[in-house]
Amino acid sequence: MSTAFSFWDYFVFVLYAILILGVGLYVSRDKKGQTKNAEDYFLASKSLPWWAIGASLIAANISAEQFIGMSGSGFAVGLAIASYEWMAALTLLIVGKYFLPIFIEKGLYTIPEFVEKRYSTNLKTILAVFWIALYVFVNLASVLYLGSLALETIMGIPMIYGVIGLSLFAAAYSLYGGLSAVAWTDVIQVVFLVLGGLVTTYLALDTVSGGEGMFKGLQVVYDNVPEKFAMILDKSNPEYKNLPGIGVLVGGLWVANLYYWGFNQYIIQRTLAAKSLKESQKGILMAAILKMVIPLIVVIPGIAAYVMVNDPQIMTGLGEIGNQNIPSLNQADKAYPWLLQFLPVGLKGVAFAALAAAIVSSLASMLNSTSTIFTMDIYRQYMNKEASQTKLVNVGRLSAAIALIIASIMAPLLGGIDQAFQFIQEYTGVVSPGILAVFLLGLFWKKTTNRAAIIGALTSIPIAMYFKVAPKGWSSNTMFVDIPFLDQMGYTLLITMGVIVFISLTQNKGEEDPKGIPLSKQLFKTSPVFNIGAFAVMLLLVMLYALFWN
Repeated sequence: MSTAFSFWDYFVFVLYAILILGVGLYVSRDKKGQTKNAEDYFLASKSLPWWAIGASLIAANISAEQFIGMSGSGFAVGLAIASYEWMAALTLLIVGKYFLPIFIEKGLYTIPEFVEKRYSTNLKTILAVFWIALYVFVNLASVLYLGSLALETIMGIPMIYGVIGLSLFAAAYSLYGGLSAVAWTDVIQVVFLVLGGLVTTYLALDTVSGGEGMFKGLQVVYDNVPEKFAMILDKSNPEYKNLPGIGVLVGGLWVANLYYWGFNQYIIQRTLAAKSLKESQKGILMAAILKMVIPLIVVIPGIAAYVMVNDPQIMTGLGEIGNQNIPSLNQADKAYPWLLQFLPVGLKGVAFAALAAAIVSSLASMLNSTSTIFTMDIYRQYMNKEASQTKLVNVGRLSAAIALIIASIMAPLLGGIDQAFQFIQEYTGVVSPGILAVFLLGLFWKKTTNRAAIIGALTSIPIAMYFKVAPKGWSSNTMFVDIPFLDQMGYTLLITMGVIVFISLTQNKGEEDPKGIPLSKQLFKTSPVFNIGAFAVMLLLVMLYALFWN
């Protein structure tokens, strides 16, 4: 299936591409008589205002995983998948209040750098290598694959050419300009992302309602498939294994969100580049507010597509309007690209620009963070301790280019995944509980020791694999249990924390570790603006879950 683009659709998309490249290259230029140093390249000279941080957080986060993968999950599961977005809003507030003050006070470049200051160089290196591998082989590769899948579905562009095109687009400004180019272009990307997403949602719902508007369309969708609007799934639901009922609110989703938003380099790097802690916290609050809107852009279109393909009357009407045969939709992750065919001339270009903005901004963010970790935590530590500032910047550019080449080779190998968003969450969830345990106890429990953290991080993998792999091969053996992967993550976190606590107490005999972080109420004090905004977000969350509980 490919969607016919008119001259004006191409015009809008080309205009978007020129704007992004132009702004990216403009902010990438060296100031007169000054050469970029590591802080300029990796932390945007620590000059980002709150609104740039908030926009960049969302642009880095919202990618093909959401537009393609989460729309696909909306098609297959329904509104319940929105928990990843709405619970992320609450997680962002926690990160802003309790994690950021510590990170910014320590003047970090990277998350592994915190590990070194709190634990040891050995543990920092273990986690740095892990993160580089995760970004290259999972995050970058999956974004390239899903983005290329969208290009293939919408425009008929072969997968390999889509991968190459997206890679070159992201590399064109991000490799030279660093975080500054990424963050400032993200402000523009978010405008396209939100505008294009809202346009697609509006027209999808308007189509479902037979031209009677978005709100009527939402009512039609709800009346047709009320079960798709249940936020808390019961055990009879075939998707319970992915979103296990109340466990979503009190279990493993907290692991996924706290790990992603609190200790993920390509997310947290924006907040470390803020002018000040207060500016960073305001940016976090802006991102939390935008997170409440994202399901309207990425989940509702998937549900609308489900209603459309399962209602013969709607499909017949669409065929008559367009005087064409509407292609079938037989793969969940093609739901969003499938919808674009119904957009009018010009707006297809806007919607496609939104999708491209989501993909390219995430690619650029991941590239920058991969190069930051490699340069600051591997190269400077082990290969060239006396490297000049110019050398560090050049190594950052080279390592980002190599990471992009490897990910481009890997991307086509991910074909055949039906719900890529769930796939990514599930396999990242094997390692995230152990890392989260190391960080949480390192931040808030002074007795945590380096040895306990290393043992805990390493043992978390077999613990997670016990839950994940064993049931498939040993289903008849009562030694093993078969539980949803979010529950697996929750149990893995608790067991790993237990291991770390036990070893720490055994090793230190209850004494505080010398590298324990001193905490005070003053450190976690936030501004009235942050407090009021946080309260409003929490109130809205309660209302949404009460309205769509089941």
